[in-house]
Amino acid sequence: MAEIKNTDITIVDSIMGSGKTSWAIQHMEEVDKEYHFIYITPFLSEVERVKTSVSSRSFKEPLNRGKGKLDSLKKLILDEHDIVSTHALFQNADEEVIELLKVSNYKLILDEVMNVVEEFPLNKDDFKLLLDSNMVFIDETTGIIHWNESSSYQNTKYNEIKVLSKSENLIYFENTVLFWSFPVAVFQAFKEIYILTYLFEAQEQKYYYDMHNLNYSYKAVQKINDKYVLVDHADKEPYNKELIKSLINIYEGKLNDIGTEPFALSVSWYEKEKNKKLVEKMKKNLYSYFRTHAVTLTKDNMWTSFKAHKTNLKGKGYTKGFVSHNSRATNEFKNKISLAYVINRFMHPYKYKFFKSHGIKVNQDLFALSELIQWIWRSRIREEKGINLYLPSNRMRTILKNYLESEL
Repeated sequence: MAEIKNTDITIVDSIMGSGKTSWAIQHMEEVDKEYHFIYITPFLSEVERVKTSVSSRSFKEPLNRGKGKLDSLKKLILDEHDIVSTHALFQNADEEVIELLKVSNYKLILDEVMNVVEEFPLNKDDFKLLLDSNMVFIDETTGIIHWNESSSYQNTKYNEIKVLSKSENLIYFENTVLFWSFPVAVFQAFKEIYILTYLFEAQEQKYYYDMHNLNYSYKAVQKINDKYVLVDHADKEPYNKELIKSLINIYEGKLNDIGTEPFALSVSWYEKEKNKKLVEKMKKNLYSYFRTHAVTLTKDNMWTSFKAHKTNLKGKGYTKGFVSHNSRATNEFKNKISLAYVINRFMHPYKYKFFKSHGIKVNQDLFALSELIQWIWRSRIREEKGINLYLPSNRMRTILKNYLESEL
């Protein structure tokens, strides 16, 4: 894999609500104007926040006009504007974006990690056709898929494959699954990168960086004399776990019986035909929890499940409070009081195998904790206000309780 040479990558790893975004805004205000910034965030609401909060710079947002947002992004880079956009657009960065960044003077601030490795939706027969017609070939050592520029077929319906393969971000894995891997060359094109997150050790992007031998250092945010500063991660002030524990009222009772087994409430558990009645029981448990245990107004309730099973679990008094289990970096739900997290998180099996095949050890429990903590902190706990939590998976409950007793 390629090795990073000139990019300084800093992981700003601090708990939610500690001031990471505030530090980033302050930093962009202070840095010399010879440097330009690209600020990437998951949500459009945060795009507006950056545009209005950084008064010393005129941030531009790629617009969906002409040839689309990606072409707009390229023009903004070419004209050396400060840019703010979303993960969704940034993940489409192609070879031309990479080349433009290489000759520019940009720093990247990435608000929360991205999904850098995904299963690519390509039918097996379509891929066989691409191989048999010599339109693509596979590097036997790395699994990287390359487009054959000498092929007779250059203008086909597989143009997306052609574009992605030129950035070397299509990987054939285990003879069955085609993975989309965010092109590492994008990260190598920046002078400096800051990633704002928490528990980076548990996240896919960390494993991805390790897989590509990218070097990075850890910092944490602290507020000192009304100013946000970065300190060595080892020297950060410890989080007040006693306060956090006092704010989380974890449900303990019979409604947890459904999650006793180690893999109960996982994706595979929900999908098994034999568990149909248990899924119905989970729906009844949700209703019972919000109605007779939490006893909060509908507008104050927040819950999550795997997207495919949302319809099977929704019910009176909580349906409208659904928040995706991978929700991050948003304050939209900071009024929520009573929470129900009725899933048991594991990394996608193919992703797990993919990283493992590259010698990367994945910590499944830490991954689950990171996902859970991020979701819980969408609620009003981020403002140090108490919440109720229904966490029926015994595994997830144990992971959370261990975290509350740890120094993480």
